Amino acid sequence: MEQIIFSNETILSWLKYFSGHTDISLAELKILDITGKNKNLIPTVMTNRAVLVFTDAGHQDIFYDMWNAELGDCDIWYNEGSDPSGQIKHDKLSSMINRGINASAAMLILNPDAATNYQVGIENSRFSYGSVHYVCREVRAVIINKLNLGDRSNICIISGESIAVEAAMITGQGSVVAVEYDSRDRKTMEENIVKFGLKNVTVVESLNEETMKSLPVPDIAFIVASPRIGDEIKSLLAVNASMDIVIYTLDFEVLSSLTSLLKENGLTRTEALHIEVSRVNSKGMIEPFPDPWLISCKSSDSL
Repeated sequence: MEQIIFSNETILSWLKYFSGHTDISLAELKILDITGKNKNLIPTVMTNRAVLVFTDAGHQDIFYDMWNAELGDCDIWYNEGSDPSGQIKHDKLSSMINRGINASAAMLILNPDAATNYQVGIENSRFSYGSVHYVCREVRAVIINKLNLGDRSNICIISGESIAVEAAMITGQGSVVAVEYDSRDRKTMEENIVKFGLKNVTVVESLNEETMKSLPVPDIAFIVASPRIGDEIKSLLAVNASMDIVIYTLDFEVLSSLTSLLKENGLTRTEALHIEVSRVNSKGMIEPFPDPWLISCKSSDSL
């Protein structure tokens, strides 16, 4: 059984401590416990004006990582001990980048510039430059919508780097397995994990049985289709026979083969969606983007 460092009683004590020393409305507060868990601190701080963080020892780069994510203007309220008592301190995060956390503690992070109007579809310019050619943000927004992720979803994403980033932010208490066959793409994916402060993403180079056995069982998968899609579907269903799958393809031959491929794997297509996106650029010219198909499917036995 997982050890709980911060019980309900302890959390209530810290809430009382901070409410008594700071001018903060508890109704606006987001509580995040990152002790021994793969919880995403940086995206949470980015999208909430006030976050009460409970943490254990060993986070030596926690403030540097937040500063590197352009959160240096955040205000940090804290004390020097592990108990909700004594003098409270207040510093800008930018002045704390050389500090670490050496014991279980709580801290209040105030971010006046939080993106509380966060919308699905991150600008491509925010992702790490590298080997990956990212899908345009409008198409990504539709993909995320069709994945229908919850905060505890476990998802496997094959060759969909920017999809993995946004999925990890949404499924904050779940997990993302990012399958990247190319070493250059794995490097770019790792850079994005650091850049966005993601703790719930595992990057792997294949879907082999030994690799998948040690990871959370996905309940949904997103596949950027390639000639290996048949083997990928079989490997995924061997892990979870009732897994929902969304397939992205620009390839007509792959699209044409999906009907028979899904049937032989006991899957039923639930939706087929064609997406077209065009923009008018600064010169008044229409700029088209690739127009993919999204094929959603699930086990025929579950229908």
